[in-house]
Amino acid sequence: MTSFRGRIALCALAIGFVFGPGPGSAVAQAAGAKVVLIAGVPSHPPGSHEFNAGTKLLVKCLKEIPGVDPVFVAGGWPQDESVFEGAKAVVFYMDGGNNHPMIRGNRLATMRKLMDKGVGLVCLHYGVEFPKGEVGDQLLDWLGGYYETDYSDNPHNDAQVNPKGGHPITRGVKPFKANDEWYYKIRFRPDDPRLTTILTAEVLVGHDKKVYKDQTVAWAIERKDGGRAFGFTGGHFHENWGQEDFRRLVLNAILWSAKVDVPAEGAKTTVTAEELKQNLDPKPAPKAKKKAG
Repeated sequence: MTSFRGRIALCALAIGFVFGPGPGSAVAQAAGAKVVLIAGVPSHPPGSHEFNAGTKLLVKCLKEIPGVDPVFVAGGWPQDESVFEGAKAVVFYMDGGNNHPMIRGNRLATMRKLMDKGVGLVCLHYGVEFPKGEVGDQLLDWLGGYYETDYSDNPHNDAQVNPKGGHPITRGVKPFKANDEWYYKIRFRPDDPRLTTILTAEVLVGHDKKVYKDQTVAWAIERKDGGRAFGFTGGHFHENWGQEDFRRLVLNAILWSAKVDVPAEGAKTTVTAEELKQNLDPKPAPKAKKKAG
């Protein structure tokens, strides 16, 4: 015969099956890996450097993948830095160089705290450019490489791009062609044992009119602090996010940087032509060129 306390326990168990776990349970508190994705402010003509729309597309896709909790931030840097609390990775898609939002004020100190905790770092397109010197040296440590002004090059190129197999980031990614502002001659440390080439471009013609082959246009490192980092030089033209392999590579990299298991066939998501048109920044149309004569 079941005791009174036993009947109460059985009732409680039954309620749990019907209504699910309560708010204080371990199951209810479990959440995906928090990834903070930061979009830069508008720049360049329509269809280029659409940081807001591109980042929101990545957030939309990440929400379709189990085990990850994406958080969107606009404006180049969060007004409330508490958004970084609990983050497993941070993603920067924005203008870089001397005005890179990451290096203004005391933000490098904030980044240092995150890196020391082993937080993953992802920088996309112009977001991989940093000034040479103390800042560049620091990013070599955190990101593994960067676009160095007056050394690296950035021609617009319809390039054949090839993933390097054997890394979780390239799972399910096939070779593809994409017209983009692929950066090359990226500054790396010589013989950096942490560095893995993820993506190469076969032939690029630079501003110096030279032909470059097998240039690294995406890379990954595993840092001594336990964190992971990924640099990707594509992302100039917004329409490229509609390419499945282009998009899958970056999504895989975000998952990997946050230490979320990358699916065996890579991140599978869809982006429609209509979704590509959403959240575009209001930008003036390019001025028409005057006819000669």
